[in-house]
Amino acid sequence: MPAFVTLSGRSVRLEPLSLAVVDDLVIAASEDRSTYAFTRVPVGREEMTSYVEAALAEQADGRTLPFAIRWLHTDRVVGATRLMHLEYWQGPLPWPPGTRGAVGEVPSVADIGYTWLAASAQGTSVNRESKYLMLSLAFETWQVHRITLKADVRNERSRAAIEALGAHLDGVRRADSRGADDTVRDTAYYSILSSEWPAVRERMRTRLGLLEAA
Repeated sequence: MPAFVTLSGRSVRLEPLSLAVVDDLVIAASEDRSTYAFTRVPVGREEMTSYVEAALAEQADGRTLPFAIRWLHTDRVVGATRLMHLEYWQGPLPWPPGTRGAVGEVPSVADIGYTWLAASAQGTSVNRESKYLMLSLAFETWQVHRITLKADVRNERSRAAIEALGAHLDGVRRADSRGADDTVRDTAYYSILSSEWPAVRERMRTRLGLLEAA
């Protein structure tokens, strides 16, 4: 099961999600709710508390690793994200042969999702650097085989951000789930493979201005 971890970058710090930041998340989520047309974001303290408790329960089961996003520019918590749908392909012996770690110690594949940001942090480097930190953890520490990212097929902004990473569009699953607007949602599925990570990493570091720090 993945351990609690803090991921630090130039402009953001991904901190382990906890009940201690519920009030900060409520403030972040209340800035401009019109920006959440395709994303379910809790309203008020009661909903946010339930949201955090559910995420922590999934973490205890080894299914997710949730984060609060702190924007270092303002030192404010401005949203949340998580590595989720963690799958462990290990059996009685590590698989494939010769691979890392104890059996079931780290995931083999994962999704990045449940990402939402305060309106003031949207359109900044916050989302991009948050994705970079999580992808780095997944591919370089966990050595996953694949990361999946999803978006409502109508959410052009989110899809453009995913495509800008260099993720591959695997296809659209029709009638995939209930949408944030209570319609039947079609979902665009994207993936990044471990073999593709070096090129994606280089692209992201260029866009984040991190090449000089290599």
